[in-house]
Amino acid sequence: MSIIDNLHWRYATKRMDGKKVNHETLDLILEATQLSASSYGLQPYTILVISDPEIKAKLSPAAYNQPQIIESSHLLVFCVPEKITQEHVDAYMNDIAETRGINVTDLQGFSDTISGTINGLTSEQHQVWATKQAYIALGTALAAAAEQKVDATPMEGFSAPSFDTILNLPEQGLKSVVILALGFRSEEDALSKAPKVRKSKEALYSFLN
Repeated sequence: MSIIDNLHWRYATKRMDGKKVNHETLDLILEATQLSASSYGLQPYTILVISDPEIKAKLSPAAYNQPQIIESSHLLVFCVPEKITQEHVDAYMNDIAETRGINVTDLQGFSDTISGTINGLTSEQHQVWATKQAYIALGTALAAAAEQKVDATPMEGFSAPSFDTILNLPEQGLKSVVILALGFRSEEDALSKAPKVRKSKEALYSFLN
């Protein structure tokens, strides 16, 4: 199927059937998400992949008991650092050097550019910027899941502070920003056969030729 067919197929699933996504399919979705675009390529986020039923049960009340938390195969929690540090930049430079077989000192100019950007931001601005990057990865994950015929529900309706506490994120210098439930649509989901509703192209796009 084409990407258009896949995106027509996908929707924000409200009820899942509890069936597990197999390891190979999950790995494809995660690899696609890993390859997502981000500013500078820095990827200033961490993604928790949760399949443990006990952990999901603890998280459920913090997501207002929405059924996707329990019924999903895997729950992805996108987290951003409380502050982007020079250590994040240095780790990225080392990854580039190792992957491309170059000396890390050859990347000093690029490193200085990124550092100049983050040094000019407050911690709150770091989190806002990192969250935008995480949402780009979220979009990639949604498209990848649709390609694999895995349902994916992006969710902002949760208490991030509660998630952070349950998952011990403050100890890791992280904060949760958005979650994604992966699984398979249930026959009980009344919207599973409903036509997709989107703005018309005429209403959405304005061409400046």
